[in-house]
Amino acid sequence: MQALFIGQSYIDVTMLADAMPTGDDKAVARDYAVSFGGNAVTAAFACARLGGAPELLTSLADDWLGRMFIDMANRYSIPIHPRHVRRSSLSFIFPNNGKRAILRARDDDYMDPAPDLNLAGCRLLHLDGHQQDAALSYAKACRERGALTSLDGGAVRENTHDLLAFIDVAIVAERFCEQMNLDAAATLDYLKSRGCRIGGVTQGEHGMLWYDESGKVDRLPALPVPPALIVDTSGAGDVFHGAYLASFLEHPTASWRDHFDFARAASAYKVQHLGNEAGLPSRADIETMRTLYPA
Repeated sequence: MQALFIGQSYIDVTMLADAMPTGDDKAVARDYAVSFGGNAVTAAFACARLGGAPELLTSLADDWLGRMFIDMANRYSIPIHPRHVRRSSLSFIFPNNGKRAILRARDDDYMDPAPDLNLAGCRLLHLDGHQQDAALSYAKACRERGALTSLDGGAVRENTHDLLAFIDVAIVAERFCEQMNLDAAATLDYLKSRGCRIGGVTQGEHGMLWYDESGKVDRLPALPVPPALIVDTSGAGDVFHGAYLASFLEHPTASWRDHFDFARAASAYKVQHLGNEAGLPSRADIETMRTLYPA
């Protein structure tokens, strides 16, 4: 095992529509995409697309959506370690002017405990906070083995405070800050206090406020993609995580500034495509983004 990603899987249905119908109205979407979804799940697919070899511990149901998900994972050669649920989870996503509304239906009532996986050779662990018992257990185990531990802090969860004590790289969303009643700078101080070597707050078109191994705080601007080219921002943060982890796997001694620079170009590609799968960049796509939108 090279890398382990732990999270909740979804099937995402993304639709472009001029207006949302209400009441007894009907409307026809201009375009749509059906893809895999979930924070750590999408990050794993992005990492695989960029040459990493992730394995995925995630929810899985024995239904037609679950079988669709397995087909998707097989296409990217991602081994699945299932944690069984009764029904697959769904997300309905509606991009709108650089934002997106999301309606989710989730089954996280796991029918079995987290599997005991062999971590031999594992170099990194990425978590999104779902499967809280598995997340904490594997974070402790990977910390003991010296593997890099990474957290996508999209929201504050019940055991987030305890989990952060075992996280090397914590990149959180603005929603995380809001739930903590902290601004971005104070959130970075909090992450430092929990022992995270690298910390950051993603801020959409404003890029990321982050600190490096020395504790120095800096801003990484987003690449200047013209607003007219932005189609779907959903999943851009997940692709960002998957890309910096792929960069770490290939160049483990490179600076985190280099890893994040690589990842922001991946996000710039994602926002120009509808749905998660269409938005997974290749390395050539990332170089194109860097050429088109120099920082």
